Amino acid sequence: MTPLVQATALTRAFDSITAVDHLDLTIDRGEVFGLLGPNGAGKTTTIRMLATLLRPTSGTARVCGFDVTEQPTAVRRRIGYVMQQTFQSGRYLLTGREAVEIEAALYHVPARAVRARAAEVLDVVGLASHADRLVMTYSGGMKKRLELACGLLHRPEVLFLDEPSLGLDVQSRHAMWDHVRGLRDGGVTVLLATNYLDEADRICDRLTIIDHGRAVTTGTPAALKRAVGGDVLLVSTSERERLMQSVGNAPWVTRVAAPDAVVHIYVVDASVALPALMRLALDAGIALERLSYTQPTLDDVFLLHTGRELREAA
Repeated sequence: MTPLVQATALTRAFDSITAVDHLDLTIDRGEVFGLLGPNGAGKTTTIRMLATLLRPTSGTARVCGFDVTEQPTAVRRRIGYVMQQTFQSGRYLLTGREAVEIEAALYHVPARAVRARAAEVLDVVGLASHADRLVMTYSGGMKKRLELACGLLHRPEVLFLDEPSLGLDVQSRHAMWDHVRGLRDGGVTVLLATNYLDEADRICDRLTIIDHGRAVTTGTPAALKRAVGGDVLLVSTSERERLMQSVGNAPWVTRVAAPDAVVHIYVVDASVALPALMRLALDAGIALERLSYTQPTLDDVFLLHTGRELREAA
């Protein structure tokens, strides 16, 4: 199967700063693919290049079989793009339905189909019952969904979402995730840029972790977390260096890291490692202030490949 989105050595430099550095991407039809990374990692620049809004410095990219540099018009006809920042000021005095119908003209939706298409996308994003309210009365979550509706008007093959849940409350974020899953199930391929770990973990079929413009690792969330291995013990102590030296050679430890004040001890089985760690600390006279354990997260994946936590980088 030919990938729907494919980038090879995609690069974009701004003067002396390389925002995206030889990035390779392969996105298959019908999947939600994530770009996960901290602010400034190059996610938005990547999407802008793929959406033909920014010319690559070097490298190539094809979307729906068309080159983003040589065939931008053909690419634009087949994509939807919901930007990180919403621009609703011009729509405040319109109803949601009016805003979407006006947007339809910009997408060259045939005049005879505008009303039906607007009603369709408003229903998809759960705004059908609010379609005749003024946009100025919408909540932040509703405005984001209105942007999503506009991005779907021309029935795109690929939808680019740049931080779609930024600034939303928990309930609105979950509603947005449900909408994205529904789009995927309806055959839309989604490229989602985010720095929310839970968002990438829950809705992405595959993802690439990006840092300083470069791809760090790619895979399904489950596979990436399995590669970290076992469980993670999180230990707070004033004797961090002594603890790390003491546990470094223990047979039940696979790796030790300390990106911040908390020591991360990666183990095969927490049920075995927890009592062993407590005995080791007692014998060495190391006071443990706090001890907990968890299964690996995408933050642990980021830590494994970059040496720091994603939250710290953000």
